[in-house]
Amino acid sequence: MEITANLVNELRQKTGAGMMDCKRALQETKGDMEKAITYLREKGIAQAGKKASRVAAEGKVESYLHMGGKIGVLVEVNCETDFVARGEAFQAFCKEIAMQVAAANPQYVTREEVPAQVVEAEKAIYRKQVIESGKPEKVADKIVEGRLNKWYAEFCLLDQPWIREQDKTIDQLRKELVAKTGENVTIRRFARFQLGEGIEKKKSDLAAEVAAQLQASAKA
Repeated sequence: MEITANLVNELRQKTGAGMMDCKRALQETKGDMEKAITYLREKGIAQAGKKASRVAAEGKVESYLHMGGKIGVLVEVNCETDFVARGEAFQAFCKEIAMQVAAANPQYVTREEVPAQVVEAEKAIYRKQVIESGKPEKVADKIVEGRLNKWYAEFCLLDQPWIREQDKTIDQLRKELVAKTGENVTIRRFARFQLGEGIEKKKSDLAAEVAAQLQASAKA
């Protein structure tokens, strides 16, 4: 059965789950609406969608240092109550998110944060690539959409595969915590610092660094 946009939207209205989660549920259940709703409930995703409108103003600012202080991360994660914020599951989630930012270097939290001009520029590049490759015009839009989703999965935190479990996204990990705690949980913002990033080293400094590396190699 073809999974149409109308079918996905209907499931979204009934469960409050995200578009991609609804599409996946319908694919898994071959378009059966009731089975798809059950699928989302079993995963805790339907509940997570309904809780998404509730205000989350408590939480924690987590920090993480990597490679002996060469990479540093600050991330703000919010929940609804201080009780959940102090819980082991929430604390562990915050640590995982900070480590994810350090390792995967996302540029945005959600795809909605990506400026429209950036999205349009990426689409233009992908469309040009598709046309130049000789693909029919009628399939260009689907190919462009697929490549754009891969771009989101690289640069948007919630779309990224979790570094510990590649077949699970960060948003799925978040929704599991929502189902476990019974509260809305959001990743509000993050900052990532890498030592020396954006600083152009002087040629003399670079030469000295290369020389030191060569000397170390010679002694090894």
